[in-house]
Amino acid sequence: MSSGGITAEPPLAAAPPPGAEPRRFISRYGMVAVFLGPTIVMLGIWMVYPAVYTIVRSFFGPTGFLGSWVGVDNYRTLFTSSYFTTAIKNNAIWVAVVPAFVTAIGLLFAVLTERIRWSVAFKTVIFLPMAISAFATGVTWRILYDQDPNLGAINALARSAKDAVTPPGVLPTASPSTPSLQPHNGGILLKTPLHPGGVALLGLTGIAPPDMPSGAKQAVKPRSKPGDIGGVVWRDFKPGGGKPGVVEQGELGIPDVTVELRNASGKVVQSSKSTADGTFDFTNVPAGTYNAGVGASTFAKPFGGYSWLGPSLITPSLLIAYIWIWAGFSMVVIAAGLSAMPREVLEAARTDGASEWQVFRRVTVPLLAPVLSVVFITMVINVLKVFDIVFALAPESSQSSANVLAFAMWQTAFSGAGNFGIGSAIAALLFLLVVPVLVLNVRRFKREV
Repeated sequence: MSSGGITAEPPLAAAPPPGAEPRRFISRYGMVAVFLGPTIVMLGIWMVYPAVYTIVRSFFGPTGFLGSWVGVDNYRTLFTSSYFTTAIKNNAIWVAVVPAFVTAIGLLFAVLTERIRWSVAFKTVIFLPMAISAFATGVTWRILYDQDPNLGAINALARSAKDAVTPPGVLPTASPSTPSLQPHNGGILLKTPLHPGGVALLGLTGIAPPDMPSGAKQAVKPRSKPGDIGGVVWRDFKPGGGKPGVVEQGELGIPDVTVELRNASGKVVQSSKSTADGTFDFTNVPAGTYNAGVGASTFAKPFGGYSWLGPSLITPSLLIAYIWIWAGFSMVVIAAGLSAMPREVLEAARTDGASEWQVFRRVTVPLLAPVLSVVFITMVINVLKVFDIVFALAPESSQSSANVLAFAMWQTAFSGAGNFGIGSAIAALLFLLVVPVLVLNVRRFKREV
């Protein structure tokens, strides 16, 4: 306001009392420091310092706090040694296979569980592997993968299927008891020539009593009719000793043995099965010279199991076990995304005549893209640093074939070798591989927010 042409000056703001500014600063930032200070200190001690030290240590030699300077020699070793190149190649296989399969299987389970009543029970069962450690899971799968079909469940199933197609022989461990019987095309052939009316004595040994076929009876010395060739297959052994090639009391005939009669050119002209007392008979044999023998099918070995943990199959076996662990995580995350999806969009697509496959491919999957990317990127990070399942599942004979970067780092730096230079270089390489994925993930989160 003005009075008589004089304009009144506005009142000046009161000066802050002495010490107000420091108190204001403390009140503003003091609480932040109280809460974040310990965290920052701990991060510096347990994460920042070890990361920086590891990167610096990767340029020095194998021993000591730092050791001697070697420059990039440790990194050169990573890309020239077959041991480390195998680890890099296997990590690339893990990254190419596991994230895609885990995401796809989780999506499939999540969509299917929406259509069943017992979805909660199904999700619980699929998610259970996440409730135990990967090391314990590796031990479990190591038992499942055991090559002995009597121990490994997977090979037991494979044996059931294989034996149904090609059953094992009656005598897989038997061997000839006399020099006149010789191995021939997987079977045994009696070298003594036979003519119609002759008798073939096929004595076998190397058969443990538990391996004898059930129903075996006392072997009978055969007789042959004119025009026939008869014989006997028996266990040519009796307690206390006996005479090889002679059917004696206490020696058992071997039933269900496939016996073949071959002509002079080696062609099988007749075949027969031995009875409970071991006898067999070839009837109406034309005049000529023949040889009798036990067919190869009698000595067919039982299914011994696939070497799932051997060098050639260890990496696929590890991948299967790891996918089994993480499929539940993928299913639960994607199912949460499905539950938040607007149903009117799906119904509108169906109303417009879209098939279920078209709805899934053109509506469901695009709407779930953010969730699928979360699962995919999470799995990429996980497989880059995979270690525990390899440590638990791979036997020592296959560890070089199953090698991955994290496992190679442990073996190089801590498992006897003690080369902290190369171990630090592997850790730095893993850090460089993981950081771009983390940055991509953070940027995607910022765009969504």
